[in-house]
Amino acid sequence: MEFSLITSPDEIERMRDEWNTLLAASASHVPFLRSDYQLVWWKTKGGGEWANGALNVALAREGGRLVGIAPLFFTHNRDGEPALMLIGSVEISDYLDVIARTEDIPAFIEGLLTFLNGPDVPAWRVLDWYNILDTSPTLPALERASRAHGWDYAQQRLQHSPYIPLPGDWEAYLGSIEKKQRHEIRRKIRRLENSGLPWRWYIVEDDSRLDAEMEELIALMVNDPDKAGFMTQAMRETFLEIARQACREGYLQLSFLEIDGRKAAGCIAFDYQNRIWVYNSGLNHEFVEYSPGWVLIAFLLRWANEHKRLEFDFLRGNEEYKYRFGAIDRFIVRAQVRRE
Repeated sequence: MEFSLITSPDEIERMRDEWNTLLAASASHVPFLRSDYQLVWWKTKGGGEWANGALNVALAREGGRLVGIAPLFFTHNRDGEPALMLIGSVEISDYLDVIARTEDIPAFIEGLLTFLNGPDVPAWRVLDWYNILDTSPTLPALERASRAHGWDYAQQRLQHSPYIPLPGDWEAYLGSIEKKQRHEIRRKIRRLENSGLPWRWYIVEDDSRLDAEMEELIALMVNDPDKAGFMTQAMRETFLEIARQACREGYLQLSFLEIDGRKAAGCIAFDYQNRIWVYNSGLNHEFVEYSPGWVLIAFLLRWANEHKRLEFDFLRGNEEYKYRFGAIDRFIVRAQVRRE
């Protein structure tokens, strides 16, 4: 493999089709690795999470054909060490990884570490890679290659990332979860249906309304004190641009539950690769007696089954409600390679 370095976002923009074509065949085909998402994240350094950084995206080619991308940037990590990190680290990108076909990953990682040990990249001390799924073939390849170089490798479990495999039928899905939870879902839906209040749920389809609808979602999100502190102006602008870009690329799913003419719950998700990736949500606590968040998730699960989506991915976090909907656990990890 022949390696080279990209240091400008304009270069990523120019190769976006080639980038996304490789991603489609990659072992880790997730929306957070798309060139459009990565460019949005880079523009604001994750909504202000990083004060500074320098792009150092490593490309690998064989006979001119792109076979690997390590979307990296150089900065000082949370421990103050000079580090090469994955673009998207840490807070708002649930799944990250390198981009390569499964069969190419061992050779790509081996060649990548040799390249990163050369003179073309900044003087890093640690590769500090967050939010890699624990099932990724990158992890064993990275450990083997690190040890071959005589470098230290460490792996730390970070967070739960539960998901629901979908059968493609709403009743079959309900039959697959615990009886108590099945009855609870139906009971909450009936409570809303019998409330006597007008209600509807919908997926936003009018692109001209996107910014206004996103502002309403953010207004619901900041009802949560933790999210209110997180949603700085820079983070708000980043969320808006992520939604705009996903809408332009055709994989945004923005949905709301309205009760009595007011938004009671909202959810931003990605409808991508025949899966639903639930990115964030918000609630109006004035409607708490109708469990609007639960009900909206139930409607989205029904939609996903009816439209033959394969998975409903809750992304990071081990909130209890996810498991009550029947989610299966998996985890993301932090992998570190340290050279002296």
